[in-house]
Amino acid sequence: MLKRIWFSCAILLVNLLAVAADIKSVGVPYVQNYTKFQYQSGNQNWSITRDEHGVMYFGNEGLLSFDGRYWQLNRMPNGLIVRAVAADGKGRIYAGGFGEFGYWQANERGFLKYHSLTPLIPKNSWPLKEEIWKIYIDHDQVLFQAFGAIYRYTNGRISVIKPQKPFLFLFRTGKRYFAEEIGSGLFELKDNRLSYINGSDKLGSRVLAILPYGNEKLLIGTAQNGLFIYDGQTITPWQNQANDFLKNYQLNNGVVVAGKYYAFGTILNGIVVIDGAGNVVQHVNKASGLQNNTVLSLYTDSEQNLWAGLDNGIDRIELNSPLNFYFDKTGRFGTVYSSIIFGNKIYLGTNQGLFYSDWQPGNATSLMQPFDFKLIPGSQGQVWELSMHDGRLLCSHNDGTFQVNGNTIAKISSLAGGWTIKKLNDSLLIQGCYTGLIIYRKDAAGNWVLNNKVEGFIEPSRLLEQDSKGHIWVSHAYKGIYKVTLSADRKRAVAQKYYDKRSGLPDSYNIGVFNLDDRIVFSSDSGFYVYDDITDHFYKYQQLNKKLHTFSSSNKIIAAIGHKYWFINHGRVALANLSVPGKLSIDSNRFSMLNGQMVQNYENISLINNRIYLISIDDGFVILDDRDAVGDNKQALPDVLVRKVENITNNTATISEMGANADITLPYSENNIRISFSLPYYKQAKIRYQYYLEGYSRHWSEWGPQTQKEFTNLGAGSYQFKVRAKINDQNISGITTFNFEIAAPWYAGKAAIVCYVLLAIALYYLIRYYYRRKLLRHQQEIQHRMKKEQEEILRQKAAANEQHIITIKNEQLQADLASKSRELANSAMNIVYKNELLQKISDEINNFKDSSGKKLSEDQLKKIRKTIDEGMTDDRDWNVFENSFNEAHENFFKKLKHQHPDLVPNDLKLCAYLRMNMSSKEMASLLNISLRGVEIRRYRLRKKLNLPHDKNLTEFLLEL
Repeated sequence: MLKRIWFSCAILLVNLLAVAADIKSVGVPYVQNYTKFQYQSGNQNWSITRDEHGVMYFGNEGLLSFDGRYWQLNRMPNGLIVRAVAADGKGRIYAGGFGEFGYWQANERGFLKYHSLTPLIPKNSWPLKEEIWKIYIDHDQVLFQAFGAIYRYTNGRISVIKPQKPFLFLFRTGKRYFAEEIGSGLFELKDNRLSYINGSDKLGSRVLAILPYGNEKLLIGTAQNGLFIYDGQTITPWQNQANDFLKNYQLNNGVVVAGKYYAFGTILNGIVVIDGAGNVVQHVNKASGLQNNTVLSLYTDSEQNLWAGLDNGIDRIELNSPLNFYFDKTGRFGTVYSSIIFGNKIYLGTNQGLFYSDWQPGNATSLMQPFDFKLIPGSQGQVWELSMHDGRLLCSHNDGTFQVNGNTIAKISSLAGGWTIKKLNDSLLIQGCYTGLIIYRKDAAGNWVLNNKVEGFIEPSRLLEQDSKGHIWVSHAYKGIYKVTLSADRKRAVAQKYYDKRSGLPDSYNIGVFNLDDRIVFSSDSGFYVYDDITDHFYKYQQLNKKLHTFSSSNKIIAAIGHKYWFINHGRVALANLSVPGKLSIDSNRFSMLNGQMVQNYENISLINNRIYLISIDDGFVILDDRDAVGDNKQALPDVLVRKVENITNNTATISEMGANADITLPYSENNIRISFSLPYYKQAKIRYQYYLEGYSRHWSEWGPQTQKEFTNLGAGSYQFKVRAKINDQNISGITTFNFEIAAPWYAGKAAIVCYVLLAIALYYLIRYYYRRKLLRHQQEIQHRMKKEQEEILRQKAAANEQHIITIKNEQLQADLASKSRELANSAMNIVYKNELLQKISDEINNFKDSSGKKLSEDQLKKIRKTIDEGMTDDRDWNVFENSFNEAHENFFKKLKHQHPDLVPNDLKLCAYLRMNMSSKEMASLLNISLRGVEIRRYRLRKKLNLPHDKNLTEFLLEL
């Protein structure tokens, strides 16, 4: 609120300054055209107003708004044409059309929403079947005027004021309201009653403007009878310069400008502005910049811009600008390179020649007397410069150099291509031309004549200056700088030196030389440089560059009044004041409309008198009054407006049309937005913006011309978008703030968090239940595992015991087997011993003798031998041996018989004896055969067993 109050005070101050400023009568003010192709709506603009934020509104095919950057159209119900608009300064824009009136107001989302007031009309006046042409807001009441009635809206109710005859238009001047009843005269509206103005029958018909005039007087404008003054008692015609003009071209509307001027729009010939004495000070029509000569509406804003709603388009006219223009719309004299005023004539040097017209600044410029430029005979061709020296006007031309005398010229030099002329001393001039330098001198009559061309220097000399030591510094037409030293008679160059990048200059191209406050400076795209004669080197002029800011890269300097200088930076113009030592002030705001309109590198600004400048532009000239040009650059600026906010996540959709006034919360799924902003500043200027999104960015952005910014993938949370503007790199506006919020995603919302808590609790109990079940299962598994381990241990113990028992049994069996083997061996040995014993007995028997000493008879011996043989061949011993052998050798005989069924018992016996590893002698005894017989049996046995020769028979039987 405090900021708004400060801004209002600042605007009031601007208004007071504007009131003090005079509207110039030479040329025309700057006109800004807004075509229907720009605002994309209908041709006609019936009414104009401005709201508290500085946004302009126009009655068009709907409510058309403009904020200095963006146009927007809001449609009325049924697509009605808006005939009247009025802003109440509190957020409402009242509008009216055919059969409808109401107001537009931003809703909580920042969209303008229309609220109709026609349902409040009393039933006896319903329905409304006519156009609303005027709307006036007066404190707590709003008046809507139609031809058939006036509708007063107050305290939520509408009352109707009906005339006896139809109205034409309702007008307000101060707190008074006037309306014309067609055919009856002019009436004043007082307390819902119409009071007739005596003598208003003199006005005729069609009163189209009533404006305050002086102290309690009224200025009344009619369509066909001109202007009248009403002093409260009588109405008298006002004869002045504009009266006949307004009658002929049909006055249509009027407004007060700067408190002391009156602007009238016409149907046929644009706008005329008069002062309080009735003198015409301006006429703006299609020939001088308007898009159309039919003016349907006029409006003066707080900066004294005159807005014109035309039959085709919208125009803004800067009536209080220090600059007044003259354009050659017909292209009669081409591109202007130089202009000057001399001897009550204005001269224009163009690419086609030298033109002139009369100049009478002392007289009020007549509306019907425009400049009439004529070509001076013999001047056809390119004019480079017009300069005045000691009361003589010289013209530097492509074909030579001329002295201008009124409407004639006289050639003073035939050397082609004179670019610029500078004063060398009181009696000499020096000129740079295509092929070097030229010296001029005064003759006895005080005219300038050719003295000589400087010998020894033939370089193209675009710019030149003389320093304090007499050296001539020459800027080459294309590259580098020369320092030329002339001889005492100025006829030749006794020394010259070329300087380029090797001498400290930033480049060899586009280097200019100028005299700035009696100091030679050199311009470049990298800033200004100065020359140090001690080191013979160039250095940056840092002190000047820092103070000039963006104008440090100016390509031209032109001397102004006193210690003021024009700096021209590639089309941009600024006026710098160096009058205070150590301080430099620079003003570019007021000249921004000149940007880009001057011929680059040939810009020309000439001084007419001690306060008026003539500025050459491409297709004409501009008049500047220095009294209005120098002012405080730190003017108050409106705040930046946050306008359209769009969702660009999928398809572009508008979220708000007035973002700063909206309360916006976006779903997380639409977290990509584009914010458009603008500064409601309508004069020509370089506007740059800087923004900062708190909660997203870390610092302010760089200054730039962009009026939109996109933010993508914004996280959930609250954001504060801040933006400000800067005019011409100097004035900075206040900070505008737009708050919005990105809602948390569904999975992070409050309901989701409650669900998460419930799920967490359920999950806790579920995990607890699961853990307990798992713990129980684990305990059961442990118990089962322990049981199994115990069973396994018992099983292992039982197995170990069983194994131990088996081992013991095996050991027992082994012991038994060993015992049986021993028994078998003993049995075998006993049989062997028995057989040996029987054999010995048999052998001894043969030695037996009877008592007579004779051997026994054979019969006796035979019986004994038979008994012995029976004992040796008794199978009972073998059977016992076989049984014992089988027990000891696991059914050896069964296996052997199964594998070799052809073996006979004697073979089996031999095999058993061989397995027992008996000797041949023992086997012979057991078998009761000789040793030879044992070998034979062994041989036969090998054959029956099919043993190879290298296989040992005993080993074979042991392996069996």
